[in-house]
Amino acid sequence: MKKVVLIAAVLLSSAIAAQADELFVSIHSGAVMAQGAGLVLAGQALEQKVDVRVLLCDAAGDIAVTGQNMPSLKPRNVTPQQMLQGLIKAGAKIEVCALYLPNTGRQATDLLAGVTPAKPADIAAHLLKPGVRTLAF
Repeated sequence: MKKVVLIAAVLLSSAIAAQADELFVSIHSGAVMAQGAGLVLAGQALEQKVDVRVLLCDAAGDIAVTGQNMPSLKPRNVTPQQMLQGLIKAGAKIEVCALYLPNTGRQATDLLAGVTPAKPADIAAHLLKPGVRTLAF
């Protein structure tokens, strides 16, 4: 009986550890502080060794367009685009939603290096995986 309890405890702890290994952050707000909040939390998750995937939709897609002029956010005095570039360098997967490019007249070549157009089927499959936590801004 003790062996069964021990094996169950090991399996349960492994399952719990596996549940918190991915974070999906969806940002659609045009509000700079909301964008910044989502990006900051994504960065904090990366620092804690969690895989991060960010989906930018609607006005937030503009963060990923090369050469955007954006206000800086205190206390670090960085723009959402600079935060996004930091996430890319740290290994986060960054995508713009499938509706963004065709509805803004932009092309994939207008996006920052490291940002790709999302494929809805891939996003849906990712969200359905066990252990993916989601945040939306």
